[in-house]
Amino acid sequence: MRILAFNITHDSSVCVINNGAIEFFCKEERLSRCKRDMHPFKSLELYRSLFSNKIDHILYHTPTDSHPDFETIYRQYIRKQFGMPLENFSNLTHHLCHASLAFYNSGFVECLVVVIDRNGSVFFNGNTPVASEAESIYQCSYPDNLQPLYKSFSSKNNNTSSIPDIKNKIQSYYPGTSISIHNSLGIVKVYEAATTLINQHPLENGKTMGLSAYGDDQVYDSLFNNGSPNADYFSLLDTKHMKEVVAFQQLSDRCVSTVTLDNYKFYANKAKHVQVETQKAALQLIKKGVELTSIKNVCVVGGYGLNVVANNYYIENLPDVNFYFEPLADDTGVSIGAAMLKYRRETKDMAIRPLKDTFYHYYNQTETVDIGTASTISNLVDILISQKSLGIVDGAPEAGPRALGHRSILFDPRNPDSKDIVNKIKKREWYRPFAGIILKDKIHNFFITNRIDDYSSMTVSLKATQLAKDTIPGIIHVDHTCRIQTVSSGFIFELLLEFYNRTGCPVLLNTSLNLASEPLVQTKQHVLDIISNSDLDYVYFVNDNKLIKNEKTPK
Repeated sequence: MRILAFNITHDSSVCVINNGAIEFFCKEERLSRCKRDMHPFKSLELYRSLFSNKIDHILYHTPTDSHPDFETIYRQYIRKQFGMPLENFSNLTHHLCHASLAFYNSGFVECLVVVIDRNGSVFFNGNTPVASEAESIYQCSYPDNLQPLYKSFSSKNNNTSSIPDIKNKIQSYYPGTSISIHNSLGIVKVYEAATTLINQHPLENGKTMGLSAYGDDQVYDSLFNNGSPNADYFSLLDTKHMKEVVAFQQLSDRCVSTVTLDNYKFYANKAKHVQVETQKAALQLIKKGVELTSIKNVCVVGGYGLNVVANNYYIENLPDVNFYFEPLADDTGVSIGAAMLKYRRETKDMAIRPLKDTFYHYYNQTETVDIGTASTISNLVDILISQKSLGIVDGAPEAGPRALGHRSILFDPRNPDSKDIVNKIKKREWYRPFAGIILKDKIHNFFITNRIDDYSSMTVSLKATQLAKDTIPGIIHVDHTCRIQTVSSGFIFELLLEFYNRTGCPVLLNTSLNLASEPLVQTKQHVLDIISNSDLDYVYFVNDNKLIKNEKTPK
């Protein structure tokens, strides 16, 4: 059975599942070059141009249940392009699609899935949107049993007196599910208040996470009361990015466009405040599910699932829980989750197919590189040892937001200035940290792993050992942590092994092959554009054995 699904959300994508396995996946922004593109026309056209296979179901997902204008357009488009009807898979299923992806990828036979999202599906009272999903806990088992145990909603009505009535209506839709409703807030929107202060788009909370490490270690005021966000701390503010973003109460005059070495402390403390308080609230949510069911297998997904600092906090505080952190935790993976769940519902397939890696994004395998020179791994290590930056293009791209060695920029982490050097290349903010890639069998020497050996998806930030602080300062953040990836095979492993054999260092700085505010590279031309528009020194195309040097790089 073949099922095609696409989502009309930010980070839109198209996924095709064939007999339970991903046959095609493409994130729209990789083709359109529009960051977080929400309309996957290019991805749909690409699939249609590549395949003529019979499709059994085509699913459409949007958090609003049905957007009349968009749905009409897509129904007509799908009928013209595919000759099939379009099925709406949007009836309060946003968190369900997130949960489906994490559950089926985790390899757990039974588990809890905790979804922590900025905005999930919208609940309507008649034609009026009244609340949206913020957090959910699902109990999951095969083939398609994903039961909501708890759901938290953010009210879209500032009239608090209406909340009990809204809660009753939601409860009637979810009989047997514990329902909570808050006044315009959820965990992610609390976090957003600090992101608003630095004048970033609400979906750029990763910048706030990086800045939070510069905040003071202190006892911060609680932003939650018994697990519910304290609305007295927050207000709604219109910014250049969008209307009604969450801001700290009475601090709109402190919003700043640029965080500098002169003004950063105030903003770093606010970032630290939301980091500390939201991860506490998320931990309580996880504990709630574990205590209710006694299930010790837990998946974390939704936009907050990309918070690698919080992910380590859960591991440290729940040593008896087996965690799975979904690499495509944001809306990128919603199309996959929808297709997976539809397939299981239709077939009752009991097969367990744990995620192997994220290298399943479409790429043009016939595209070749006919410029540059041949190279060896030894030559590439020479480049890194000489303190030059090296881009790597190897086969299929990573499907998710983390560079894992297929579309990466590498640098020598022994250089204490490497963070500043690579931030300048990528044109990023000075306070943002970089990840590392390490030989799997060496991780215990450099990081406190909390009983876990495999960090191949780079979903957790680990505390550094003294050896790491002393020898790889270029990737150790100001709070003595690093988001790390373990490798044990593939080209990037061979390169890292050679670097280790020659330097004694089994670690490299690893960041995504793109520039700030741009999607990950998809084509050869995108890579050439980066070379011409930045100070990146070299790029190596693994499949073609071609090394391209930036003309601006000194000999």
